[in-house]
Amino acid sequence: MTTGDAETSVARIFNSAVAASAVGAAWEIGALDELSDHGILDVNKFASEKQLDFTAALALFRALAAVGIVERDDAKVVPAALFAETYRTRSFFHWLSRGSADLFRRMPEVLATENRAGDFHRRDSAAIAYACREISTFCYDPWFREAVDGLDFEVTAVADLGCGSGTRVLELLRRFPGARGLGIDIARPALAAAAEAATEAELADRVLFVEADVLAMEPRAEFQEVELLTSFMMGHDFWPRQNCVTTLRRLRGLFPATRRFLLGDATRTVGLPDGELPVFTLGFEVAHDLMGTFIPTVADWESVFEEGGWRLRRKHAIDLAVGEVIFELEQL
Repeated sequence: MTTGDAETSVARIFNSAVAASAVGAAWEIGALDELSDHGILDVNKFASEKQLDFTAALALFRALAAVGIVERDDAKVVPAALFAETYRTRSFFHWLSRGSADLFRRMPEVLATENRAGDFHRRDSAAIAYACREISTFCYDPWFREAVDGLDFEVTAVADLGCGSGTRVLELLRRFPGARGLGIDIARPALAAAAEAATEAELADRVLFVEADVLAMEPRAEFQEVELLTSFMMGHDFWPRQNCVTTLRRLRGLFPATRRFLLGDATRTVGLPDGELPVFTLGFEVAHDLMGTFIPTVADWESVFEEGGWRLRRKHAIDLAVGEVIFELEQL
């Protein structure tokens, strides 16, 4: 590689870092949807309608244009070659640039052994919930619905662990009109969004949102009736191994009537070279390594179920971005 080639490649790396933040922002302000729906965007008009500073808004689109996501003719913007795939994976960029920004910003401090104790990292829980709601729609939902459709009993009570903004538990309440639901999460901003969504869906009288740490929550009377237990995109927090076994056993005791536990999560890649990792995988694994959160492989998961008091009935291997899988479990 010549010096000129190296300079161009390094500039691309730097510009891509700027563009990653621009993608997350463009999604949140509605610019990506505008381009997807209409195929063209006038920055002057868009900035005026959204009450944005024109110069700052134009800078955002320059960042997207620099890496081939859009093409720009002054203030006229149209999708470019990479727009469709960027739009499909927009929530990954938001997870990185909004939800996990502070973690990556503080990487030098987080790396130091002396700092890795107590509350040594921070992420934006509301932004994480916002992104994960979208991530779930294409990384998990089709397989989740297949698993729910395959249940051999009518659900009357459901609980979602790590419910975030409540999308999954509300969907289950619509699927089972006679059921009552529980959403459990540690993040108060996410629970506030979930309660608002339940009210808008006219389901607030059938669901209770509980602020609690799933790994240390106390028993509640409502837990005793739950037949369908779900947990998506937080199972890696159960680990390392002995902690996971303990958590699985504890959940079995907290929810004694559970007939099915649908556990969906990302798993660590195995045998894939660093230079061939797909979108999101590197960010997800690096972020959790920085936080000291163990990411299990599929084999790691399969090794704990029986010891934790659960039988694996079926495994839905999804593997779209971060080794996603849904385990259908029942109590031993």
